[in-house]
Amino acid sequence: MRFPAWKKRSDPAKPKKSKVREWLDAGVFAIIAATVIRTFIFEAYCIPSGSMERTLLVNDYLFVSKISYGPRIPMTPLAIPLVHNKMPFTKYMPSYSTAVEWKYHRLPGFTHIKRNDIVVFNLPEGDTVALEVEESRNYYDLVRRLGRDEVWKRYHILARPVDKRENIIKRCVAIPGDTLLITNGIVYVNNEKAFISPHSEMPYWVQTEGEELNAGRMQDMGLIDPPVPGDTAGRYQYNLTPGDAATLKTFRVVKSIVQDIDTSHNRDASVFPHDTAYYHWNQDNFGPLVIPKKGQTVDLNPSTIALYRRIIAVYEGNLLEEKDGKYYINNQPAATYTFKMDYYWMMGDNRHNSLDSRFWGFVPEDHVVGKAWITWLSYDKEGPRWSRFFRTIK
Repeated sequence: MRFPAWKKRSDPAKPKKSKVREWLDAGVFAIIAATVIRTFIFEAYCIPSGSMERTLLVNDYLFVSKISYGPRIPMTPLAIPLVHNKMPFTKYMPSYSTAVEWKYHRLPGFTHIKRNDIVVFNLPEGDTVALEVEESRNYYDLVRRLGRDEVWKRYHILARPVDKRENIIKRCVAIPGDTLLITNGIVYVNNEKAFISPHSEMPYWVQTEGEELNAGRMQDMGLIDPPVPGDTAGRYQYNLTPGDAATLKTFRVVKSIVQDIDTSHNRDASVFPHDTAYYHWNQDNFGPLVIPKKGQTVDLNPSTIALYRRIIAVYEGNLLEEKDGKYYINNQPAATYTFKMDYYWMMGDNRHNSLDSRFWGFVPEDHVVGKAWITWLSYDKEGPRWSRFFRTIK
């Protein structure tokens, strides 16, 4: 038996895409692909300052791995793709809308933050910014110096959501539950000396026989900053690594070399928690301080509230009030508080040229962007620094 042959119905020819349409489709696909990679896998980042010298240098370009600790779901999803917090070619115009905001959530990662990891995160005190000043002079520091009314009169003030705060990079010195102590510039974690990167810098006073050390030789050693003359002849301040200091001690013209450390235990109001009545701390003598851990409960009293006020009210979003010497959280009396997130302590390797946790306190887990992975490009005024290309960061 023969079956009838069916003719395939021919579809009308599809109109060919114009060149403009082809370029438009390719551009949209590229933006979507780049946005997905940037959000969930890795992101490029440039070192803007010397706070991590010489582990990382100004104009090092990095890839930051977001899958290491788990990619963070965007909390401000309505945003212009491929830009951070302001529109290109503008000074202040936000590149995002807060009409839709999602709660913090992070996808599983390959590992957790460990001590000594180099981490990119959102600036904790970047929730409010004075737009006309550098990020290093943050809003809260200005308020402490000038008063709130004066700051609001002088500057344009903007509030930013967590994922749109400025990105910065530091080394994780202590993780949740650790006890941190700094004594005469030496960091201790859980009563043991913390790791010191061989590339980290500290200021040293170098006493010579009267002359500045040979500039060419200093440059060959890798010194970046020019020396600062001291108050006596032949005394200069250099930013040195531990290896540099050991080398200079062998120079015949060097009579002495001493770290520039504040051993006076003077109170510094600019240092966290900005309460000199209870905490007589400075950048070189600090703590002991326990880093908050999720589920940990602490007492609230006049001597502890300065440590935890920002965590309770800003990072974990509660209404905190003090009435008649008692504390109220969300209108309920509270003598204790239980943390909802883990927190970290971040510091720059260039210890005397770094605004870090010593000045703004704990870094909440929801501020963590990712782990510094590799340096893919680096240059200075002399040109490319070839030895730093595609170098693993550690």
